[in-house]
Amino acid sequence: MKKDKKFIKEKFDKIVKRYDLVNLIGSFGQDKLWRKKVAQVLKSTKPPILDLCCGPYTLSIEIFKKNFYPLFALDFSFSMLYYGKKRISNYPIYPVCADAEVLPFKENTFGGISIAFGLRNLTNIKGALKEFYRVLNPKGKLVILEFSWPKNKIFQKIYQIYLEKYIPLLGGFLTGDKSAYLYLADSIKKFPSPEEIKNMLLETGFTEVKYEPLTMDIVTLYTAYKA
Repeated sequence: MKKDKKFIKEKFDKIVKRYDLVNLIGSFGQDKLWRKKVAQVLKSTKPPILDLCCGPYTLSIEIFKKNFYPLFALDFSFSMLYYGKKRISNYPIYPVCADAEVLPFKENTFGGISIAFGLRNLTNIKGALKEFYRVLNPKGKLVILEFSWPKNKIFQKIYQIYLEKYIPLLGGFLTGDKSAYLYLADSIKKFPSPEEIKNMLLETGFTEVKYEPLTMDIVTLYTAYKA
């Protein structure tokens, strides 16, 4: 399955109206719990906070509810940002349309950065991690929430059917774009393991790198700090 910025942007632009609905139904409600956990991890983080690949601000709002500080929400899909703008009308959440791999911010700007289910969509993960490191304050916290491949051999077979059959069928029915969810399955299978992501973070310069598997290992929560 092709992975380039134009292809990915076109897919997200097309599914924007049903993006959260597919996530909610497809994850059997776990999606909300995962994002709440990210918000909880960032609860005591020094502002400002940057939420990357924010989509229609689903995680951004959760983070604000825990922190009550203004935050920046960045996505390269203007359609995602525009569609969700009514959601943030009563919140000090500032949208930024930009590429997460080339952040339009100065060094040492943010006390915390979050990115949920967006890292695997970036074409240069190592380069993106360097950008995250650059714009974080010293001792700033990075929180990554991303899909991962389960370790249990029996569950792997069940999960593969879920990814390759159920999710494309559900996503195609609700959004009209089955190929976007076929890409989702492909991107999850090709994404580096949690240990590989941990090593990338350490090589970038992050310290105190930890990861926590969630829901039968299908999602992993990573935390790291700028040295």
